[in-house]
Amino acid sequence: MGVGLSSSMWSGVSGLLANSTKMTTIGNNLANVNTTGFKSARVDFVDMMSSAIGTASGTDEVGNGVRVGSVTTDYSQGGTETTTSSTDMAVSGNGFFMVKQKSQIGSNGKLLNTGNATTYYTRDGSFSFDSDGYLTTSEGLVVQGWKVDQDKIDAADAAGTSLSSAPVTGSITDIKLDSFSSPAKATTNVTVVTNLDSDSDTESTRDSTNYYYAMSQQWDGTADTAMPSTAYSYSTTVKVYDENGSSHTLSVYYDKVTTVSGKETWEYAVTCNPSEDGRVASDGTKLSATATGGLLMVGTMTFDSSGDLENISAYTLKSSTASSGSLSHFTASAWTVADVNKSGYPVLSANFKSVSNSSFTDQTSTTDIGLNLGMRDTKGFTLNSGDGTLASVSASNSSANLVSFHTATLKSNSTCTTSYATSSSTVFTTQNGYTAGLLSSVSVNSDGIISGTYSNGVTIELYALALATFNNLQGLNSMGDNLYSSTIDSGAAITNRANTGTAGTVSGNTLESSNVDMASEMVSMIITQRGFEANSKTITTVDTMLSEIIQLKR
Repeated sequence: MGVGLSSSMWSGVSGLLANSTKMTTIGNNLANVNTTGFKSARVDFVDMMSSAIGTASGTDEVGNGVRVGSVTTDYSQGGTETTTSSTDMAVSGNGFFMVKQKSQIGSNGKLLNTGNATTYYTRDGSFSFDSDGYLTTSEGLVVQGWKVDQDKIDAADAAGTSLSSAPVTGSITDIKLDSFSSPAKATTNVTVVTNLDSDSDTESTRDSTNYYYAMSQQWDGTADTAMPSTAYSYSTTVKVYDENGSSHTLSVYYDKVTTVSGKETWEYAVTCNPSEDGRVASDGTKLSATATGGLLMVGTMTFDSSGDLENISAYTLKSSTASSGSLSHFTASAWTVADVNKSGYPVLSANFKSVSNSSFTDQTSTTDIGLNLGMRDTKGFTLNSGDGTLASVSASNSSANLVSFHTATLKSNSTCTTSYATSSSTVFTTQNGYTAGLLSSVSVNSDGIISGTYSNGVTIELYALALATFNNLQGLNSMGDNLYSSTIDSGAAITNRANTGTAGTVSGNTLESSNVDMASEMVSMIITQRGFEANSKTITTVDTMLSEIIQLKR
């Protein structure tokens, strides 16, 4: 009988210990009810191994108490709260932010612990930029992500194509603003999309010697008005930037050439202010002092009977053909087939800063400007006949001598120059250059792309946040400071970008609240307290029973 009562005593003790652990967990949950990104825990009990005893019916079992079976973390989504800081972030989904110790620079100037520092994971997105430009947690750990590939973005802009997501380059790295300013960027691509009224009349006088370039022939960079108003049907402008960030205005002039069998041909000319034309011919002649100054590209556009762009031609000056003799007036033989850039757009050069060996598109240092009228061909222009100069075109008023894109490989953009029977108008213009600017704000979108907005009005995508998911969340090790580390049980982190897989989306100006349910915790606290009290009664009752046994000796 003594052994039986002793077992009863220890059953009560096990109940006290188990409920104490549960109360500790409840207390921890309530203590962290306002902790950003905190995940509550739950204690589950299991009974202890029973003891076999003999009974009238045979052998039966008597329980020996209770113990803690597991402490399970609830990783469900917490509520969100709006903040005033653009670098506060919250994940809606299963993803964790990845953070590391900041890389240190040794005495030899080399980075220490790069790639070797432990990676931690957190749902607490209360980040900020430190004095060194790192995006860090409140404990100074650096948030991880991929650098956005700006070159691919520029290439897509030049090609007139849209990207489904921001491209990234390299491996996961520290998110750091290397500079709080945006350097000036020279314009390398200009898009000018217009509608040219198909009912327009030809303004320039044309004959067999200048049929496709009569308007361009009237340009005179030395005159007060370089392009006479009587020479064109429509014009539009677009602002561009040189490599120092200074702005310049490109003017594009259009004049209708002819209508044959329902198809229309228009002439166009791309120009700048002659005084800003920094091109210098190989013989030292400054184009700004000549009649050709400011005339950067000439060409034609052909539209089908529906008014859709069918093909184009483009001609520019080359270093081999531009000389003082050919610049004093419009010389058709000096204008040769234009080159195209990697995206397939014809290129021109203005050399606004008069950089050496950078005046013509066939020179090595030229900053080419691609002209996007809505059509491109990476194979460049083909010579239908003639030698590829405007001089060969003047030999006949037939379009056969005009260069053109290959009909089998040319591409038309979704937004393209047209010639419909409605007033001429500018549909869309854009360019990719800008002046220098200072960082004014940082933002993050749902795809986890961190962008900087600068005082020059430019928004640049900088980094893509790296999010981690795990096959077994219960295997994560809580490190304190709202951090987790991976273990063998959790499995290695699966890294993804936001909006990929189950990683979830990212919200800026937002923090995830603790997922502790105070009402549930208070009810659980009452039940746990009662369980503790009941087990203490078991102990005191067994104590009384043992005392009675001792009294039997008297």
